[in-house]
Amino acid sequence: MDYGRESGGTGAGTILTPARFVWPYGGRIVFLSGSFTGWSEHWPMTPVEGCPNVFQTICSLPPGYHQYKFFVDGEWRHDEHQPFVTGNYGIVNTVLLTRDPDYNPAVLSPHMTSGSSMDVDNETFQRVVRVSDSTSHEPLPRISEADLEVSRQRISVFLSTHMAYELLPESGKVIALDVDLPVKQAFHILYEQGISTAPLWDFSKGQFVGVISALDFILILRELGNHGSNLTEEELQNHTISAWKETKLYMNKQTIEHGKTFSKRLVQAGPDENLKDVTLKILQNRVASVPVTHSISDNGSYPQLLYLASLSDILKLVCRYFRNSASSLPILQSPICSLPLGTWVPKIGESNRQPLAILRPNSSLGAALNLFVQAEVSSIPIVDDNDSLLDVYSRSDITALAKDKIYTHINLEEMTIHQALQLGQEPYSSYGATGQRCHMCLGSDSLHKVMERLAKPGVRRVVIVEAGSKRVEGIISLGDIFRFLLS
Repeated sequence: MDYGRESGGTGAGTILTPARFVWPYGGRIVFLSGSFTGWSEHWPMTPVEGCPNVFQTICSLPPGYHQYKFFVDGEWRHDEHQPFVTGNYGIVNTVLLTRDPDYNPAVLSPHMTSGSSMDVDNETFQRVVRVSDSTSHEPLPRISEADLEVSRQRISVFLSTHMAYELLPESGKVIALDVDLPVKQAFHILYEQGISTAPLWDFSKGQFVGVISALDFILILRELGNHGSNLTEEELQNHTISAWKETKLYMNKQTIEHGKTFSKRLVQAGPDENLKDVTLKILQNRVASVPVTHSISDNGSYPQLLYLASLSDILKLVCRYFRNSASSLPILQSPICSLPLGTWVPKIGESNRQPLAILRPNSSLGAALNLFVQAEVSSIPIVDDNDSLLDVYSRSDITALAKDKIYTHINLEEMTIHQALQLGQEPYSSYGATGQRCHMCLGSDSLHKVMERLAKPGVRRVVIVEAGSKRVEGIISLGDIFRFLLS
């Protein structure tokens, strides 16, 4: 809305400032009215894409002090979580716009509710944000090389002096699968148990010999898709895990100096290994987790599977240890946009950044699987035509195709990402009906805040978005955090 055009209330030389007004408490029809409309006009507000309970509008207003209220389903309302005063029109919200046209307040409540699967950090969305673009004229605080080195050294010392057995929970279960199990059953188990990885046990060797993961399912679907338009259940039914691993070995054509094929050794850890070594094993081998095993025999046969150690578990310990002594790590207060961390959308003129893989909801499932394999990414932001975040499709989402044997009658090029995501959002799916899948942050958020968010159960990455518009700016994964801290 343009104040000058709608109300005729400005002179020719007046500079208007874009201001975003948000009503995050639901409703069917929502309007905005205020001192800038003379309290006589009602400006319509529209639902935010992906958040049907959140209404917003952007108005161009002259700098200065303004009062406003919301007209929701025929009733006057104000936002109790924004500044308000009592005036001639009852309780009204207030906002002060500066003369700098680049900034405006984002009016959002910390108790924002939404029917979407997005986890919104509402504290950050209350801050002053830029409407025109995602860059700032103010210089970003830069951490010194000395503070960076001190922080990394202290993290390294902590990880080197804490052991893998500290990750073990007091109670729980770890699922392992027999290598002679049919692939079809294996992926049904992954789906039903809500897990994306399981160690493989070979009874003939008395050893854990590998892992099976969602990536294996992706490779199988792509391989079978190359032999016909539809996948058949029989092709998966007759394939054991061990047979698939042999096929995968042939596909990868892994060789050593004499040209002989070989199988990668299982990446695992002992309970007495320090967490730095465990972390480096995960990063260097590009795996999601490593089995923590223990054997009482000299040759290591028939080991006990104690736990699956992941970067999430390790980061949780790091955050817990430094939570009350954050000042000992100067790097924690640095905004993530000032650090060489994660994958970002290249800005104009930049050519040296790795491109961020994104897809539209109507993209094919086959396109997503190709990105997982060829771009070696574990998740893909799903955006609308304005590049605003709608959802995230992850490698582990592929196990939802095991539900009701969906994989037996799909075409990877005909099923869309939107349809595939709906499979995972059904009740009793691997994520459940209430699971939050999209975890967001702002580029101005501190490293400490992002680490705390990533340390939460089930969170493997956060998508960096522009406040208000949710335009995707980048993504940070657990691996990105540790590669940065240990580099």
